[in-house]
Amino acid sequence: MWNGPLLNYRDTFPQFRTFVAIVNAINNIRINLISVLTRHHTMKIAILGSGYVGIVTGIGFAELGHEIVFIDVDERKVEMLNSSKPPIYERGLEELMKKNRGKYRATTDYREALESSELTFICVGTPSKGDGSIDLKYAESASKEIGKALKNNDNFHVVVVKSTVVPGTTEDKIKPIIEKESGKKAFEDFGLAMNPEFLREGNAVYDFFNPDRIVIGVKDERTKSVLEELYKPFDCPKLITEIKTAEMIKYASNAFLATKISFANEIGNICKKLRIDVYKVFEGVGLDHRINPSFFRAGIGFGGSCFPKDVRALIRKSEELGENPKILKAVMEVNERQPLKMIELLKKHIPNLRGKKIGVLGLAFKPDTDDVRESRAIPIVKALLEEGAEIIAYDPKAIENFRKFFPQVEYANSAEDVITKSDAVLIVTEWKEFEELDYSGKIVIDGRRVEKAMKEAKIYKGVCW
Repeated sequence: MWNGPLLNYRDTFPQFRTFVAIVNAINNIRINLISVLTRHHTMKIAILGSGYVGIVTGIGFAELGHEIVFIDVDERKVEMLNSSKPPIYERGLEELMKKNRGKYRATTDYREALESSELTFICVGTPSKGDGSIDLKYAESASKEIGKALKNNDNFHVVVVKSTVVPGTTEDKIKPIIEKESGKKAFEDFGLAMNPEFLREGNAVYDFFNPDRIVIGVKDERTKSVLEELYKPFDCPKLITEIKTAEMIKYASNAFLATKISFANEIGNICKKLRIDVYKVFEGVGLDHRINPSFFRAGIGFGGSCFPKDVRALIRKSEELGENPKILKAVMEVNERQPLKMIELLKKHIPNLRGKKIGVLGLAFKPDTDDVRESRAIPIVKALLEEGAEIIAYDPKAIENFRKFFPQVEYANSAEDVITKSDAVLIVTEWKEFEELDYSGKIVIDGRRVEKAMKEAKIYKGVCW
């Protein structure tokens, strides 16, 4: 079965969507087969944190026959999980939760949950601080609770860090806290490992069951054996490394993918001035097996909870070590500049935006999610408001999350309303439904290369094409 980079073609070239649909159908059969084959290898697993990573990981393991308990301080999330309602939107997640009802539960009681489990995944957030470094307050708090729960637990309990943390964090920050609170010694009295996640939001459920690779950073043989048994059903390369190496693999992976995006945008900006189709350029570039076409979709840059945060954290860590990561800094510089090119293009056709109604199609940082963290819509909307424009916006899933940051914006009930009521339309997120709209007679500034808009709009300008 095809895994890995080929499946990312959906994000790169539209002609591969049918191929991906077929692969996804085959995957449904595969999930059920894996589930049947692993029912007798039951583990009791605690998941600390029920965000995108935690909930997908927990429900995925429940599907494979394990007993799952989610631990979260947010009582609303706990209540939703116990009612089989996902607190976030992720394609396919709600269906999987309903299917596995009774195989998982959620609680705010750390001690009870940890004492009744044999394996704990730390899946809490590690947001950015103002200087770009990661904020470990959630991870440190989780570590304290784990340590307290392990204090009177005579069993060998394995703690796995799945949260994204800079190299050295698991052994230098997490380990001492657990040891202090528990009075026990890591790698002897309890296990400790690093198991980075590589889930793509919008495709996370699929990615859980079809990983490109599984990376396990581990030091002791008992922990290694537990995790090898847990991941035994997965048919993919499994890399066993030192803990610090596993932490670095996650950062290096995300930094490289972010670099590909910013590189594509730099080339796209050059191609636009030369009147060259950048998508054809990268179609040709991507045919080189050494390069791969994924993440060469030029446009307005990357957002989300991973790439911006992880690149900034790696920059900060590099500077702490006395290095000057020029390439990574350039990646972020290009990404911050790129969405504002939409405003530049718009002002060439509407020089004075004050009082003009500008439509924004797409608020999530990518399609098939309701996540607006670091969305490219944020700097675009900020710039429009600074110019005095009135904004009408629409997104199939992310309106409520976006409204928390911009309550002054008018939110439409449909994409059609945005087009009807606006003087110009900006296409910010590549939701599939935006490819079927009627753009005739409109000024369209496109950040995602929608072919129909390109053909129908009265005035059409693409960011990189």
